[in-house]
Amino acid sequence: MASQGTPKDSFHCVAIIFFLLGLGTLLPWNFFITAIPYFQSRLVVGNCSAGEEDWNRTAPGLEPASHCSDDFNFSNWLALLSQLPLLLFTLLNSLLYQCIPDKVRILGSLLGILFLFSLTATLVRVEMAPQSFFSITMASVWFINSFCAVLQGSLFGQLGSFPQNYSTLFLSGQGMAGSFAAIAMLLSMASGADAQTSALSYFVTPCVGTLISIICYLFLPHKDFARHYLNRKRQEEEPGWELETKTGLLPPEGGAPDGSKEEPLHVSNGKVLALEQVEVKCPPGMMNKSNGAGLAPPKPSALGVLRKIWQLALCIVMVFSVTLSVFPAITARVVSASQNETWRKFFTPVCCFLVFNLMDWLGRSATSYFLWPQKHLRLLPAVVGLRLLLLPLLLLCNVPSRSYLPMLFQQDAWFVLFMVVFSLSNGYFVSLTMCLAPRQVQPHERELAGAVMTFFLALGLSCGAGLSFVLRALL
Repeated sequence: MASQGTPKDSFHCVAIIFFLLGLGTLLPWNFFITAIPYFQSRLVVGNCSAGEEDWNRTAPGLEPASHCSDDFNFSNWLALLSQLPLLLFTLLNSLLYQCIPDKVRILGSLLGILFLFSLTATLVRVEMAPQSFFSITMASVWFINSFCAVLQGSLFGQLGSFPQNYSTLFLSGQGMAGSFAAIAMLLSMASGADAQTSALSYFVTPCVGTLISIICYLFLPHKDFARHYLNRKRQEEEPGWELETKTGLLPPEGGAPDGSKEEPLHVSNGKVLALEQVEVKCPPGMMNKSNGAGLAPPKPSALGVLRKIWQLALCIVMVFSVTLSVFPAITARVVSASQNETWRKFFTPVCCFLVFNLMDWLGRSATSYFLWPQKHLRLLPAVVGLRLLLLPLLLLCNVPSRSYLPMLFQQDAWFVLFMVVFSLSNGYFVSLTMCLAPRQVQPHERELAGAVMTFFLALGLSCGAGLSFVLRALL
């Protein structure tokens, strides 16, 4: 329960800011994967030229003709080279977060993302060989996701000091990023503009979104509500965070409960200690009333924090390993069984990307209303493991040019049904694990817990991206 001195979040400004910051952290990844048809149209080799395939005319997700095949395996490499730097720099951020101020990390990352997305938008107008375009694009993907790793880990660390619902709003904003990218792609495809103009307008959008994120973060410390929790976080990291003997433990006038003058005793690890030797943790900012002295909290240990949240860390790895193993490397290759050319053109943007991101957002938002199984965390890995059953179902959908596995679910409705369950469960379990992790540790360990969970999130993404090569080969 908030104290009477806690400022109010007037007009929910801070909540909106964290929602927009969550949106900004995943805009780069979602804008790249949603634009896979554009990138594939510029990477065709053989008898096709880069300008012959228009992303407005070609049904996204359809395999190009044999002489224009996807020799670069773009979607697989995009997933892998997005997640490896995310893993490495999340680990680096969790180790060095105390050496570099969070403001420097967050603003520096946002500015780096803005610069690289501006470069990506500029390349739309530049003609170059497919090999050169692939190399530059993959380098941009690597560095953008390196910045995203630092940005995401730093923001999760700050959120540990805010009330629980702000973490949920941040995760909900991340879930909305994919829908935002899918809608931007649909609008650019439906605009009727030429291919270059559509692609340029599409990639300018995340530049504007990142600029808005920078403005929001700069505005955040000017809100009393945010400043209250950010200052409390700093107090927890400094020697002002105190240890105090709680009211009621000391008997009146220093006597024992039975009226004698003996000092009460306390048993700890088999040793009998006087009460004055017992350290009792108090809320941040409170002083030791006996002598006014202040003691710093113990330095949090990554291993100690992991012991408390290992089940949640395991779950986040399992969730993203399953998700990235098929999305988008497999799901973007599923085509419509309909003969309607317009529907075939919009099938992948709508049924793969838009459905996934809308359901993922709903799943993340659901944790605002319930957190099951919050009180039975031992059940969580088993429940999360049930998502493995969705892998064969998606592999058996209508993917052309397969060599080994049969095609059992050709109708579009099957694919949409599987995607709804797949994405809804992804969003819910991601938000659940990230929301529960700070509750398992002490207040001064919350930032490190956020960094540790972000590292395992990136580990799951990297495992899934690597597994996607195996699953694609099985087709």
